[in-house]
Amino acid sequence: MTSARQKSGASRKVESGGKAEAVTELMLEVAQCFFRIRALGQKTGLITSWGGGAFGFMRSLALLGPLTIPQIARMRPTSRQRMQRLADELAADGLVTFIDNPRHQRSKLVKLTPKGETQYGEMNAELLAIAATLVAPLGEADIRQTTEIVRQLSDDVKDRTKRI
Repeated sequence: MTSARQKSGASRKVESGGKAEAVTELMLEVAQCFFRIRALGQKTGLITSWGGGAFGFMRSLALLGPLTIPQIARMRPTSRQRMQRLADELAADGLVTFIDNPRHQRSKLVKLTPKGETQYGEMNAELLAIAATLVAPLGEADIRQTTEIVRQLSDDVKDRTKRI
């Protein structure tokens, strides 16, 4: 006798249960994908060995300019202490520097150094090269639609978290 849901490797097909089950399945797949991406990121240097996202941290600075540690922590679901640890690690490697903040005497701004800008560019190129080899059979429109669906799900979870 076969079950209503047969599993084959990493892909699981939702056969019953409607929209709620489909969303649950999507969330589980996204979580599994995240852990696999994190492992790949650690192997390629995009993510530090202790789990902090050096690439994401540097990307925020590259896109938004100098930020405070609390600003960076608020942009991510993580603690200020974790972002401070990552900033200190990146500063020790000469990738970021702390500069005076004209709006706040005690909260310094974190800024990419020229070495950090170069490193970020190399990391971004590495990520793009990896991404180009993934899901080759999917079209750009499929990928962008999936991105939007995951973004909506993420926003809904974020909103729900605020209410709890």
